[in-house]
Amino acid sequence: MRVMGVDPGLTRCGVGVVDSAPSRGATFVAAGVIRTDSETSADYRLLGIAQGLELWLDEYLPDVVAIERVFAQHNHSTMIGTAQAAGLAMVAAAKRKVPVALHTPSEVKAAVTGNGRAEKPQVQYMVQRILKLTQTPEPADVADALALAIAHLWRPAGALQGGDHHQVTPAQKQWAAAIAASTKSRGSHRFKK
Repeated sequence: MRVMGVDPGLTRCGVGVVDSAPSRGATFVAAGVIRTDSETSADYRLLGIAQGLELWLDEYLPDVVAIERVFAQHNHSTMIGTAQAAGLAMVAAAKRKVPVALHTPSEVKAAVTGNGRAEKPQVQYMVQRILKLTQTPEPADVADALALAIAHLWRPAGALQGGDHHQVTPAQKQWAAAIAASTKSRGSHRFKK
């Protein structure tokens, strides 16, 4: 199986491709970053990311695209750009009928390091070790994309989207229930007289 991991971002979108190997192994294929200039308007930045993702998909022909599931952060402008980039990756994969798997950051960290709260240097170190790379993957966006691909190889259920393959993990069910409860409680306060 070949998995393309995407660490979505508007300025730097990390991409990493790995192949499965015997005995829960993973083999490095390629990795890089799709960059956009923060001085450019958002529409052209998104176009650049979309074109870059399509080039990666067409060149490496993955069986699955693993994307980091976007969660609300304190910096809403960053979150919006990240969500937009994730959406572009989903659309590019769907156009090619490649299934998409969404994985939370803690799921990826737990799969790669054994600790769902691991820091970025730990993730980079373990990705280097798992893929037998001579150097630590830089920048962190590249390591995160490779970690997403590895995590999907090892925990393929994820939240697989596409065709008849839609699945949701227990953590994602809890998250969806919390969001629904939050929205419901906010809505009931908003309309009180």
